[in-house]
Amino acid sequence: MSRFIATSAIRGANQIVAQAEGMYQKALKELGPETPIAFTNTAYFLPVIYGFTGHKVQKLADLAVPLDYARGLLSPVPKQSVWLPYLGEALDSGVATLFAEEAIEGIRFARGEQPEVKNGYTFNGPIDDVQMRAWGVALVDGRMPGFAAIVGAAKSNEVAVKIFRELQARGLLVFLCSDVNGRTITDQLLESGVELGYGTYSVPFGSDTISAVYALGFATRAAFSFGNFKPGNYRDILFYNKFRCFAFGLALGQVDDLKYATAAGVINYGFPIIADTVIPNVLPTGVTEHEHVVSLPFDDIPGKDDLERAERLVQRCVEIRGIRIKIKAVEIPVAYGAAFEGEIVRRNQIHAEFGGKGGTCFELLTTRKADQVEDGKVTVVGPDIDSITPGANIPLGILVEVAGAKMDKDFEPVIERQFHHFVNMAEGLQHIGQRDIAWIRVSKTAFEKGFRLQHFGKILHAKVHEDFGALVDKVQVTIFADPAQVKARREAAQVVYRERNQRLMGLKDEAVDVFYSCSLCQSFAPTHICAIPPERSGLCGAYSWLDCKAAYQINPRGPNQPIAKGQVIDQAKGEFEGINEFVFNNTQRSVQRVTLYSVMDAPMTSCGCFECIMVVIPEANGFMVVSREDPSMTPCGMTFSTLAGTAGGGLQNPGVMGHGKMFVISEKFLKADGGLKRVVWMSSNLKEELGEQLKDAAAREGEPDLLDKIADEKVATSVEDLLPFLQERGHPALTMDSLLG
Repeated sequence: MSRFIATSAIRGANQIVAQAEGMYQKALKELGPETPIAFTNTAYFLPVIYGFTGHKVQKLADLAVPLDYARGLLSPVPKQSVWLPYLGEALDSGVATLFAEEAIEGIRFARGEQPEVKNGYTFNGPIDDVQMRAWGVALVDGRMPGFAAIVGAAKSNEVAVKIFRELQARGLLVFLCSDVNGRTITDQLLESGVELGYGTYSVPFGSDTISAVYALGFATRAAFSFGNFKPGNYRDILFYNKFRCFAFGLALGQVDDLKYATAAGVINYGFPIIADTVIPNVLPTGVTEHEHVVSLPFDDIPGKDDLERAERLVQRCVEIRGIRIKIKAVEIPVAYGAAFEGEIVRRNQIHAEFGGKGGTCFELLTTRKADQVEDGKVTVVGPDIDSITPGANIPLGILVEVAGAKMDKDFEPVIERQFHHFVNMAEGLQHIGQRDIAWIRVSKTAFEKGFRLQHFGKILHAKVHEDFGALVDKVQVTIFADPAQVKARREAAQVVYRERNQRLMGLKDEAVDVFYSCSLCQSFAPTHICAIPPERSGLCGAYSWLDCKAAYQINPRGPNQPIAKGQVIDQAKGEFEGINEFVFNNTQRSVQRVTLYSVMDAPMTSCGCFECIMVVIPEANGFMVVSREDPSMTPCGMTFSTLAGTAGGGLQNPGVMGHGKMFVISEKFLKADGGLKRVVWMSSNLKEELGEQLKDAAAREGEPDLLDKIADEKVATSVEDLLPFLQERGHPALTMDSLLG
């Protein structure tokens, strides 16, 4: 390892550990040893410390152990830059640095100084558990192929924006932290009007280098949540991140001792560091998969200008980490990538709006004969958005006609449902809803860059071919903006929607001989697999039986494989010989049997991407259902985030199970355990979201007023509060057979 890097890392580590020890002693005197320490909305204590040592930091006094550990990892600072033929001392210093940085952030939380506020902007601080799991699906299906941590500040605001947009266009999650002479890349992006936050796959941790430790905390929690690794099992946690979490650090601007020390900590996780300044290179030794530290001086990168050099810098980073980018270029005048999916176009930013309150917007995909479809043809019927009053809400209809020898009518809604993702991935566009309740906004920025109605067609033509090319041979798109045409076409589309509903409602588990698997999440949870029947979606809620059927047609060797049900072992519980055999052989032979309709006996495993968690409440003889969006305490004494550690990671725990939202209204929901009548508590947002569907399901169960008898966080966050409510309302679970036998 370079003598300069080793010396700088060791010196930086000694300095930051001393700083943490000083802050700790001062905090003990001022706040007291019993002062609580916790990162907001996370369930893994101080995760880097917890991952390496298994030690829980819950109060100030608990920091003594990791700080002593950090002190023990330090080497004396060399009096001069010495040559070291190995990484050991520098890597140990890196771990000590991460411990010290996490301890400092913990003390800052105890003092109420986190999340950080600077110049009126509130930084994110640590990523909350709810968001981490929400990103799980994007990580496993490749829409988010990895993450990048940017440290420092770019050469200019324009370069900062270009680097950020290039990372977004590749679908990468972007972490932002540190500064150069008091200036951060977060400052540069905000000054340039760039929207930051979870919705745009970006997380501004803080303004100093210390906040970079949150990125390693995220990586550690991913190993807990998706890999089911235990605290203290640091070797497996580090290997998990090296081989399964594709991340890298990008240091912009001057690199000081603390940045070198932090970089040494990052390398422990198998993540390389790339710098845009002249620093020594560190060649491969086996810690990371390729180079460890790579110097790419910005002005020396080939390119006609700074923006082209920024683009090539990002491409080189991706190559060094070995990240596979699935997103292909779409020929539209705005940036395109998964990072824009959560972008919000606010009222004052709208150039054109379609649908929403008082508006009309519909989408329909339909199958035609090959001679009726001209591939690539995009037609706009009616006025374009360059002729409207800015901010106006106008009617819109999107008709996509496809042809293909393998295309089936059952696949139409599957492909159509992806329009939401396809459109949202364009910079400056916001898409909500589907069918005839779609709601789309086009921002002023997108319009100024040249986005017009025809570009909706360009997006859909490209993405339908890219994602469904095995089914679809031709795609043509017609955009209706003429009010009369939109009205007539929408009425015709509603007839199709009703026909589909009837067809899907009649699809029962008993009517098919084949279920489907989904092994997408095995990239993070090797012992988990979903078995998906028609009446139960995957636990992430994103994959139904029809989705999996289509996916298998597209890629017969992919993650969605047919599973022959085989002999029925227990019809009520949903246990089948074929399902058991498939699950056993595809979970590293760790799960011997699974039931699809029971929580109490061999429930399906979970990875961490679940939309909801179901937990037995013995005192109430029923179950609670908490949704991912609900941060409140629940009657079982744990929040969603804490519960996720029990349900996720490929575990099979009777009485605890992750599942999709729509499973709650299925006829097969808890079939073996008493059905919907067993639910005694449910997150209020889930009640509201399912609305009339939930009422219909309750009526089907013979309890039309059941919803009024199910408690939520507004009335009960403990068993003591829950039981009186259930007794007062006469909840049926109280008089049903005991769940515990």
